[in-house]
Amino acid sequence: MAQPKIEATHITVRELHNSLEQQDSLVVIDVRTPGEFRAGHVARAINVPMDDIVSRLEDIPEEDKVVLVCQSGTRAAMTKDILGDKLDRVICLEGGMDAWEAQNFHVVRATRTKMALDRQAMIGASVIILTSVGLGHFVNPNWYYLALLPGVGLMMAGAAGVCLMGMFLSIMPWNKAGASK
Repeated sequence: MAQPKIEATHITVRELHNSLEQQDSLVVIDVRTPGEFRAGHVARAINVPMDDIVSRLEDIPEEDKVVLVCQSGTRAAMTKDILGDKLDRVICLEGGMDAWEAQNFHVVRATRTKMALDRQAMIGASVIILTSVGLGHFVNPNWYYLALLPGVGLMMAGAAGVCLMGMFLSIMPWNKAGASK
């Protein structure tokens, strides 16, 4: 029997928290990247990145209501738009994980840090580039060549799907599995 369309398009963090505590029949799908998901997610959530959602529709139980979660709510709304009529029982978490954590609700973490690995890599690349520009301007123009490292690294990561800086950062102690606050 087909589920009727859900009238509401959003659910508050308090409503989701209560539904999870009452063991309501719903599926929480986190549409962020795997790194963001490991950095912290709602208990019982499954990770289906936004880019994979259409190809993973068959993995979603037909009888359950679906709640989409992202960091701030934007990607969840975009994912709902991508799904269109393919899945009509979808609602988005208002404010995403930012709102969830602001309410101090339980967050499951697979790493000690709250920051996803891809964000750490972006910050690292930016620091190297800014440092090389500063040193190149104030010390010696040869320092500009240092900016080639993250530039080439980002190009290769985009082309090959392997980020050397991300691999390096993944072995750092703060990115290892363990107890988190």
